[in-house]
Amino acid sequence: MLRIAVVGSGPSGVYTAQSLVEQSAADAVRVDVLDRLPCPYGLVRYGVAPDHEKIKSLQNNLRSVLEDGRIRFLGHVEVGPGGVPAEVLRQLYHAVVYCVGAKSDRHLGIPGEELPGSFSATEFVSWYSAHPDSDPDAFVLGARSAVVIGAGNVAVDVARMLARGADELRPTDVPQSALGALAVSRVREVHMAARRGPSQARFTTKELRELGSLPGADATVVVDELARDPDFVDPAALPAPVRRNVAVLRGWVGRPVRPGARRLNLRFYLRPVEILERDGRVGAVRFERTAPDGSGGVLGTGTYEDIEAHLVLRAVGYLGVPPQGLPFDPATGTVPHAAGRVLRAGKPSPGEYVAGWIKRGPTGVIGTNRPCAKETVASLLADAPLLAGRTVVAEPLDALRELGLRPVTWQGWLAIERAEAELGRSLGRRSVKIPDWDGLLAAGHDGN
Repeated sequence: MLRIAVVGSGPSGVYTAQSLVEQSAADAVRVDVLDRLPCPYGLVRYGVAPDHEKIKSLQNNLRSVLEDGRIRFLGHVEVGPGGVPAEVLRQLYHAVVYCVGAKSDRHLGIPGEELPGSFSATEFVSWYSAHPDSDPDAFVLGARSAVVIGAGNVAVDVARMLARGADELRPTDVPQSALGALAVSRVREVHMAARRGPSQARFTTKELRELGSLPGADATVVVDELARDPDFVDPAALPAPVRRNVAVLRGWVGRPVRPGARRLNLRFYLRPVEILERDGRVGAVRFERTAPDGSGGVLGTGTYEDIEAHLVLRAVGYLGVPPQGLPFDPATGTVPHAAGRVLRAGKPSPGEYVAGWIKRGPTGVIGTNRPCAKETVASLLADAPLLAGRTVVAEPLDALRELGLRPVTWQGWLAIERAEAELGRSLGRRSVKIPDWDGLLAAGHDGN
């Protein structure tokens, strides 16, 4: 029987575990899904906006996989310093599959980016998702005007969360501290700025339509900016999803703003060149006006516009970080591999594999992780005769505990769920996430 560790319990990790048991004989494999957090589901729990309950319901599918008797969840297990070293993990299992995602974010590389009030969208998402690494007091939201830089679904998510009222979010699992901050938010204007045109934007039509139907905010566009995009003017040759985006944006032209409503301004052909300081913190963003270059890119025009901003959120992409003990390509933010097999000095390293964003980069949707995981698992199972010859410990969990670790088991996770349901009841809400390490571990270890 092969004992396999999957590092990471987000969609790529869970789909990897699922593929391993589905493609193996009944007693051929046992899979431990390890995560440094005491909670499973990765970005489905800590990256999907709380008002997107249909996407968050994917947790039910992931749950059914983790409840398979051949799969075991072990949370609060760090791979690396302070936890289990990668080389030790390799001694406990016949194979290790790293599904650790892309934990960092890309920077703009412009002056003023480190000013107080300038954040990555990842930090804001972690805050309203109750990630235990996030500071619950990081976003007081005293800002009146916010700028979101980017034109993907993450940018749309954070813009929408800034424009929503607290009453709209109360039925969700947003943490109480974030709900309280949003309730007193002074943000009245949100600008979402993209350096290219509307036909190159990466948001989906569903997300875009949501921006146009918020109860307390009105979405606006600048007609002259839309008209700069030749494909917007004549969208006939565009793929159907982009044509739908264009149709939505056309419907916003000339749209009045209701008295008292927040403004959500979608801006195009603006490239950030500097974040300007006012009184020691963010005060505005300076943009250079861009124009299409005829090849899908843009050129600077030498004209500039300053947009007032007391809060800046950059949403320009995730970035992988080097997993401890593995080779890493900083240019792509991925681990070098061949069909999921980790490559060391250009050659496959027996027993080491990758899947998900750390394998292919932060691209695709949640479902993209399925074929990615299947490819890696096919490579691993093809290597099974070689891997089975390795000597490993009889019970990895005992070995982890001997290292001083206190893993949170599936029963511990279920106890966290119960504690969050009780927290919600005490606040007169539905289940509310526990936002701190101490609270999560106290509940999880009580349930072990």
